[in-house]
Amino acid sequence: QVHLVETGGGLVQAGGSLRLSCAAFGRTFSNYYMGWFRQAPGKEREFVAAISRSAATTSYADSVKGRFTISRDDAKNTVYLQMNSLKPEDTAVYYCAADSSKMGPEMEGSWGQGTQVTVSS
Repeated sequence: QVHLVETGGGLVQAGGSLRLSCAAFGRTFSNYYMGWFRQAPGKEREFVAAISRSAATTSYADSVKGRFTISRDDAKNTVYLQMNSLKPEDTAVYYCAADSSKMGPEMEGSWGQGTQVTVSS
């Protein structure tokens, strides 16, 4: 199993940037696909971005393409989400996910506790 802890959320004005971090605690971090999801009040959890082992491939939701960048540092057991040009509709709790066999919207397995991102207009 892997334990995930998200940090970096906060309040930012529209057009601003935030960088989320997800620290993973386990012996085999490099073997996991990693991803970010988000959930706004009253909404279903939605896929944001994912990254493969060794960062060979990435995947993004259409709503964040060109604005968000997912990356990973296996030496630090950490995955990041750089969020630029933030919009009020990006406001949500952001969750980190780890899956040993899948990446993208179908990811299952370990999840973090979430970090709140609020974008004001």
